[in-house]
Amino acid sequence: MTSEQPKVPDDSHVVIKFRPRTAANAQKPPAEREAATSFSQPPDLSRFERTAEPDDYRYRMRVNIAAGLFTVVLIGFGIWLATSIADLRRTQDCLLMGRRDCGAPISAPGK
Repeated sequence: MTSEQPKVPDDSHVVIKFRPRTAANAQKPPAEREAATSFSQPPDLSRFERTAEPDDYRYRMRVNIAAGLFTVVLIGFGIWLATSIADLRRTQDCLLMGRRDCGAPISAPGK
């Protein structure tokens, strides 16, 4: 019977040693290490500031309330849709079994 494994010489497998960043950084000359560890000032970001528009708190709260109401309505519609589909499936299963009067509630006899 032949072997399923390919024949690969042992010298083709190479293990690469993992060196953490600190070890790699320690091998650099001191001038390069200082340049890599010193933090430069970030570029001027004042052009991205929103100082021209005043903060309209009331408008933001109205928009948040509107979004909340829309979310509540959407959840309510989803729940209504799920229950109506479940009722339709239940009625359809009842009719497919050949029963009649599937939509009428079944009253239990009183004790």
